Amino acid sequence: MRISAGLLHTFASALAMIALLTPPAMAQDAANPFQSFPSISTPQKMPKLNSFNPVLPGEATEGATLKDVKLEALLKEKGDPVEQGLTWRVFSPIPGSDGKLPLVATSEGGTAAFQLVPGEYFVNVAFGRAGATRKIRVPETGNADMQVLVLDAGGVMLNAVSGSDVRIPPNELSFSVFSSDVKEDGERALVVADVKPDTVVRLNSGTYHVVSNYGSVNAVIRADIQVEAGKLTEATIQHRAAKLTLKLVSEPGGEAIADTAWSILTSSGDVVSESVGAFPTLVLAEGDYTAIARNDEKIYQRDFTVKAGVNTDVEVLLEEKGAQAASANIDAQD
Repeated sequence: MRISAGLLHTFASALAMIALLTPPAMAQDAANPFQSFPSISTPQKMPKLNSFNPVLPGEATEGATLKDVKLEALLKEKGDPVEQGLTWRVFSPIPGSDGKLPLVATSEGGTAAFQLVPGEYFVNVAFGRAGATRKIRVPETGNADMQVLVLDAGGVMLNAVSGSDVRIPPNELSFSVFSSDVKEDGERALVVADVKPDTVVRLNSGTYHVVSNYGSVNAVIRADIQVEAGKLTEATIQHRAAKLTLKLVSEPGGEAIADTAWSILTSSGDVVSESVGAFPTLVLAEGDYTAIARNDEKIYQRDFTVKAGVNTDVEVLLEEKGAQAASANIDAQD
């Protein structure tokens, strides 16, 4: 079911549009509750490491009877156990000489089984960026209870388009996920950086602030996205930007002149990009700009307008007087 989240935020005259796609609850698939998560649908399962005993100062553990302890994790209350993608860590509660809690045992995969000396432990389970921790007690007599940890986690898969529906090449797009809370200094805590399109990011449920970068200049969109426990959210962000190729030519449609230095200025005169080449390509946010070309100690310039989703060439005419060309909007090329 596809649910349009509409327009979320306006940042520097740009609008972000989020399209949410929520698949059926993963709890319905007991065999593989994450089969719809492409990046973790078929992970390599690691063997369980069970034979690590805690070394507790002042206690003799040699010859102690080991107890079987079984651990499982759920994405949400009353959900099915997660069968893959988990990392389990068991720690002794007594800090070592370095002040850290000694690692007793680890396991990767799904449900874990350990053999532990009776006593107390901290158990942590991680699922991507999501996780849960619990303190458990292994009894000296009787069987240890099954330990069930609820991750309260889901996933988000990000992508973006330019304009209404122009596909952005994946290598020109990246995302960063931040906490929704703003700190006293006005910054947000970074959760995960440089996320590529169509990559599943596993997170605890909640609201996250996503920053999408198209290119490396000024095409940046921000949006808040909600992650629900047990569900995968697919979010498509709409960039108000376009890709342009700069050319200094002797006549319209002519061959680009090499060894040209370029500067791109906003309508307020701020420099947003500088480059050297016959036909450099860059991505700019929607708006009005001036292209300045320097070649053979002469300067040429042209005003142009970037329209969202309209990828095109910006040609600056070579003129002996170096006069500014007339302002013109750039028409889309087929």
